[in-house]
Amino acid sequence: MRLGVLDVGSNTVHFLVVDAHPGAAPLPAYSHKAELRLAELLDDDGAISGAGIERLVGHVASSLRVAEDKGVVDILPFATSAIREAVNGEEVLRRVAAETGVELRVLSGQDEARLTFLAVRRWFGWSSGRLLNLDIGGGSLEIACGLDEQPDVACSLPLGAGRLTARWLPGDVADPDELRELRRHIRAEIATVVGEVARLGPPQHAVATSKTFKQLARMTGASPADAGPYTDRRLTRTGLSAWLPRLSSMTVDERAQIPGVSEGRAKQLLAGALVADAAMDLFGLDELDVCPWALREGIILRRLDAMDSPADRRHPALTP
Repeated sequence: MRLGVLDVGSNTVHFLVVDAHPGAAPLPAYSHKAELRLAELLDDDGAISGAGIERLVGHVASSLRVAEDKGVVDILPFATSAIREAVNGEEVLRRVAAETGVELRVLSGQDEARLTFLAVRRWFGWSSGRLLNLDIGGGSLEIACGLDEQPDVACSLPLGAGRLTARWLPGDVADPDELRELRRHIRAEIATVVGEVARLGPPQHAVATSKTFKQLARMTGASPADAGPYTDRRLTRTGLSAWLPRLSSMTVDERAQIPGVSEGRAKQLLAGALVADAAMDLFGLDELDVCPWALREGIILRRLDAMDSPADRRHPALTP
């Protein structure tokens, strides 16, 4: 069957069309996305601006037209931290529903962590043992760890690359004092959950998901995207640490010239690198394997599981 996943994230609104059925890996068929950067379109009160709402409604409407053209039989629409934490989030949801008929389901940070962890587990398999997964989004950092398909620890911290950039690094070149304060803030936030994860024992496989980690891995020497999803890609802490001083002194335009870094995300790259470096340091990780599957795939897999399982196994955030 052909499914469509509508992902309203803090950076990108992405409609992904996939061919999927229970027991098989979902295969991407078409991608329709726009970098709206909702996390950066908040006013002084923490509300998504009117222009941001209009752009969101327009992209949801265009996604519905794509769904019709591509023969999609079911759409899985969800939203993450940008809508979840906006003071006018409910208003945004009502506008989208009224003007497009799409009812976005807002995932909690823990739901994001759990569903992403499911995708990572399915990609790497049981032989990976205890998995630790890190995911840097536009609005939040998700951390999950465990032995099974459902993690034993799943948490979300307000350390998304877009959020931190808007608050701490608004200029074209990072101010050293602001950079120092941001680094201190990031490490203090991550330290609050290190003990909870450490109690499970050291991970046997440490993994990273998200566009931020993919770009950081590419920046430090990993294969480009056109090498395909089955190419091994890793981010090492030594490689990342070597780049941090250079990133700190670069303008946004200079960052955009780095291979693998998109123009739309160049401004957020430094904040994302600081979060990645802090997490790898505090969790004692020398390297992270970059997984091509993440939240969208986790949502697809959970829906496929629900089609083939008793109702009491359905995920409450994604089923009626």
